[in-house]
Formats: sequence, structure tokens, C-alpha cells
Amino acid sequence: MKLIHFAAVASLVTLLAATAGAVTFDATNAASNTAGGQRFDREVGLDFAKRILSDASTFIWMTFNQPTPADRKPVDKITLVVADVGGIASTSGDVTTLSAQYVGNISGNAKIEVASVLFHETTHVWQWDGQGQANGGLIEGIADYVVYRAGYRPAGWVRPGQGQRWDEGYSVTAMFLVYCDSLKPGFVAILNAKMKDGYSDDFFAQILGKSVQQLWQEYKAMYAAGA
Repeated sequence: MKLIHFAAVASLVTLLAATAGAVTFDATNAASNTAGGQRFDREVGLDFAKRILSDASTFIWMTFNQPTPADRKPVDKITLVVADVGGIASTSGDVTTLSAQYVGNISGNAKIEVASVLFHETTHVWQWDGQGQANGGLIEGIADYVVYRAGYRPAGWVRPGQGQRWDEGYSVTAMFLVYCDSLKPGFVAILNAKMKDGYSDDFFAQILGKSVQQLWQEYKAMYAAGA
């Protein structure tokens, strides 16, 4: 059974990688005259960034259970622009802007840090947002869920059970989604698919049989008890 499962997964990854060829990945450094832009060129590079955009897309399709282009958003090109702006990164449509100032201030391995940011931002390109109805905390939480599943642990990541609200966003919501996925494997993929046409907190009850507030309370209680 394990060999059959491995073969199936390998076939899926091969299929997804092949469909990535239908998407163009581009990257430009518009801040090469700044310290952060120069560090990007020196320690990260445009070729590496484009490869991460492709790898992230393939991983996201697998996470969202979207094996064919018909399952996904109609995106045929993703562009990264390194710019002399504040913040960390932002995504609008299929264009991600990465802050050269942020890159310049990374204290650790710039490649790993930038890769984790690009996994997060590329999720925004591909995820459904409930036709604009989903709250921002959930949108950011799903993006960080992908980062977590990809094996990245950026600085400041919370521990399971931390946070005040389920929709607090980022790693707080991501860890709650990991819990939800433990109750029903594939939960995030199902939730994302439902968010194609709209959004309601009731989606949690439809998938897991409990309200999102009840799930959050049980999640908090589990870790308060030392799980």
C-alpha cells in the first residue's frame, strides 16, 4: 500500500510540475541601486526567485488539490518585482512586490527568508477570496498555512494554541487551520474550493460539523491542557 501511495503522489507531483509550464514566471530587480537590492542580487538572485515562484505554485496546487488548470484561477503569468518600498511584500493580482529594504535587513539566510515570503505571496495569487467576502485574517492565515506545510518557520511564528481569535491572521490562524486539517485531512483544500464563489463562517460547520467558534474553543482548550 505504501508503494502504491508513493507512486500516486509521485505521479501527481509530475503532473503538477508539467502544468506549471503553462504559467510564465518572471522577476525583475528595480532596486539594484540600493543596498537591499544589491543584497538580493548577491544572495538570492532572479533565477532563484523565479524557480521559487514555480515551486511554490506547484506546491500550492497540490495543497489545494488542484491537479489541472481548470481547477485553478486563470493565471498565466506571475511577476515578482523587487522595489525600494517599505514593509515586507505585497501582492496585487498576479504581481508580487518584494521590499528591497526588507531584504537588506534580513539577519539570517536571505534565500530561505525570501523563499518563505514568496510561498506566502504566491498563495495570494492562487487562493480564492470568497469574491472579496472572506476576512483578511483568514486569507493571510491560509497563506501562512501553505508556508507551514512547505516546511518554513519564519521568525516570530506562534506556537500552536496561541492567539486571541481564530481569524487573527498569519501564523495564529495558520496553526488553527493545521488543527482543523487534523480533524479532516484536506480541510484547507475544501475550504478554499468553497471560497471560489463566496464566503461564510458556516463553511467550517459544513465541513467539520461544528461552528468555527466551537472549533476555536476546543483548539484553545486542547493546548491549554498541555496537548
